[in-house]
Order: sequence, then C-alpha cells, then structure tokens
Amino acid sequence: MTNAVFEPASLAGIKLKNRIIRSATHEGMADEKGFPTEKLKKLYVNLAKGETGAIITGYAGIQPDGKTCLFNMIMIDSDDKIPAYKEITDAVHEYGTPIVMQIAHCGRQTRSKITGLPTVAPSAMRHKFYSEDKPKELSEQAIFEIIDNFVAATVRAKQAGFDGVQLHLAHGYLLAEFLSSHSNRRKDRWGGSTENKYRIIGEIFRRAKEKVGDYPILVKMNAYDGRRKGMQVEEAVRVAKMLEKSGCAAIEVSCGCFEDNLYSVRGKKLPAEAVMKYNFKYKKIPEFIKPIAIPLAKTFMIQPKPLLKYNLDAAVQIKKAVNIPVIVVGGINNIDDINDIIENRKIDFVSMCRPFIIEPDIVSKFKNGTQTKSKCIMCNYCIIIIEELPLKCHCGKLPKTKSAEG
Repeated sequence: MTNAVFEPASLAGIKLKNRIIRSATHEGMADEKGFPTEKLKKLYVNLAKGETGAIITGYAGIQPDGKTCLFNMIMIDSDDKIPAYKEITDAVHEYGTPIVMQIAHCGRQTRSKITGLPTVAPSAMRHKFYSEDKPKELSEQAIFEIIDNFVAATVRAKQAGFDGVQLHLAHGYLLAEFLSSHSNRRKDRWGGSTENKYRIIGEIFRRAKEKVGDYPILVKMNAYDGRRKGMQVEEAVRVAKMLEKSGCAAIEVSCGCFEDNLYSVRGKKLPAEAVMKYNFKYKKIPEFIKPIAIPLAKTFMIQPKPLLKYNLDAAVQIKKAVNIPVIVVGGINNIDDINDIIENRKIDFVSMCRPFIIEPDIVSKFKNGTQTKSKCIMCNYCIIIIEELPLKCHCGKLPKTKSAEG
C-alpha cells in the first residue's frame, strides 16, 4: 500500500525522510558545564541511522538560572559551546537527518540548590512539587534579558548547524508559565489577557527573526493541563493563531506540567519504586517507611486516562485553526495509530519520546514491516531515574548500582 508516513516531507523548508519525529527528550549527557558529550553524539547518530524523520534534542538551557535539576542538562548559553554542537550536527547530517535544538528556561521547575541561583517565575508562586524554593517574580528588565538570551541561543543554534530551534512552551517551564493563568498572576503588560501572557513569546519571535531571518523556529506547547486556571484547548487555539502570525514554523502539541505528576508521560502504573529511590523529595523518606509509602502512593496518585493518543483531539482542533504544520506527541507507540493520525486525522507529523529510548531504530522497523508496535512498556522508570543518571530504558527495573549506569 502507499503510505504517506514514509514519503519524504517538508517542514518549513526542512527536508524529512518521513513523518515520524523524535520528540525532545532530556538525555543527561552533558558535562558539568553543559557541553555535549561524545555519548550524546552517539545517541543522535544512532537515531539518524534508524531512519528517524527528524531529531529534536533534549532541552538546552539558555541561561544559568534556567537550568534543570535533572541530570546534566545541555546548555546553549555561551558561544564557546558552538563548535561542540557543530560536531554533532555534522555527524547527524551525514545520514541525511535534520536535527532541531529545543531551547528552554525551566522557570520555577528547578531548584536553587542545583543552579546556585534564585529560582524565577512570572509570579512569586510556590510550586506544588518543587516546593523548596519560592520563586522570585521576574522584573521587566529580567524578562527582557530572558528574551535576549532566547534570541542569542537561536543564533548559536543556527551557527552550530541545527536545522531549526524549538521553543519549549510546554510542561510548566518558564514560557508555559507565562501562558498559563495558573502560574501567571501578573497585573502588568506581561499577564492577564491571552495577548499579554503571549507577549514574551511574541517578542522572542520578533527579535529572533531580525537576527536569523527565515530560519525555522518551532514550538512545543501545551494544549491543556490539569491545573485550576491552567491552559485549556480553547485558549491554546488562540495561542496557536498568534504563533502563526509571529512566524512560527510548526507547532508540536503536548500537555501537562510537573504539578500534574505524570500527566505528560502517562503509564500503566506509577513507578513508585523508582520515585522512592531517585526523586530528590522522596528518597529522603526513611527506608523502613518506604514499604508502606509505595502502595499508598500507588493508591492515591491515580494515572490519568487515556494512556494513548491523549493529545490527538487537541492537535486536530489546533490544526483546523492554523495553516502551519502541526505535530502531535503523547502515547503514540504503534504504526497503525501513526498511519491513522497522518492519513485520516490529517495531522502533519507524529513525534515520539519513550519508544526511541528503547529502540532508536524503531522507524526503520516500522518502515520495513519487521515490527508494528514499540517494545516500550510505559513504565516511566526512564523519566524518574533521569534525575540522577543518563537517559536509558530500564524496562521497569531499578539499576543494580548507580556506578554501573555511568
């Protein structure tokens, strides 16, 4: 049969071999200064060899106070990092695979203990999960500095040979915090109406376009979350229209934030054992209490439903509202669903995260017909253990020793 999924496609001038994209996934494969390592290059090369349509990197920090508290985040906050990234893009391009750098500021979803700097956010609201630090409300001067640093990161990414950048507007990080009335309680021109909440993003686009012209700038955005006064699909559609007017190249549709627990990366059951061993809050619980705490956590922390294709309906609504490409991520793990999404639901591209962790060559397997579904069991151990170790599929089992994971 003819299959649109595996035909060449174009995204804002970026040529893809197919319509399956590796979604941004934090890899934890940088050094202590945020320089990418040889291990990261090898990971991307393996994805390229596996015929991935395009690679979106794990999020790269634009400035020190926006660094994640997860293990070894890559950074794009200084010009001296450009040559190291150029080695990576050159290696990936040898296989005809485009690579896009996701750039981000983590806002209040980090810890000053890790960054060594005060945590910042649109409003001084304590985070339900990262509750050790009450963030400092950003001044207007600080907002402009963040805009400048997003623009500078975009320029560096272009110089490093990336085919585009993706602004991280999802999952409760800083730009998503500005867009959400749950986390943005400002009364000035940076809060209140959708237009005001969007202002920081519009300014990033405007200033970046002055520097890089038609260089592709994509976004990953929340269509909805689980917060009171949070993002809803109706407002996300309005934001998508604003993004198109700003010159956005494509919109990847996701959902949720850290305060929603595993809302964005859903699983069949809570990875409680991994949480108790690796999460900065829960690993402090005395060992004799953990056997009691684990079943209690599994009882009270209900996993959201559905487990599969949970952003598809929202992506369809956004696609109807804009003329730029739309990408959907979230609970997509088999070729039948991918075919349906592309051919019948008319979404332009599909992206996946966890299936690529266990099988970097999954696209090749789908294309050759040797496999129709990911081997990922959706245990989410990878998502939890990344707090202290580099990215790896753990298949629902705790590592025997931390050093063995090196």
